[in-house]
Amino acid sequence: MANAHDNDNKADDVLVFIVIGTAYEEPETEGVSIHVILRAADDDSAVREALEALAEEGFLEADLDQIGTLMGEPEEEPHASAYRGALAGEVAIIRFA
Repeated sequence: MANAHDNDNKADDVLVFIVIGTAYEEPETEGVSIHVILRAADDDSAVREALEALAEEGFLEADLDQIGTLMGEPEEEPHASAYRGALAGEVAIIRFA
C-alpha cells in the first residue's frame, strides 16, 4: 500500500519563475526588455505560459534569454507586487523602456 503522504507535495511543486528576455510588438523593430513572473510546475511550463501571456498582450515574438526561480518575495517594486500576483495565479509582464 502506498504511503498516504506520497502526493502531499504536489502543491509545493509549483514554483514562482522569472523569465527574462526581449519582446517585439512590431516586426523588424527594436524590442522591449521584459521580465515575466508566474507560477508553474517546471521550466517548460513556465516558458510556454510566458509566451502565451506575451501573445495575449499583443507581442508577436519574443527572445527569452534566462529563466530562474524566485526563492522569496523581492524587496523592490514592480517585482514585489508581481511576485504576490504570481502566488495568486496571475502572470505579470514587466516592461522596461
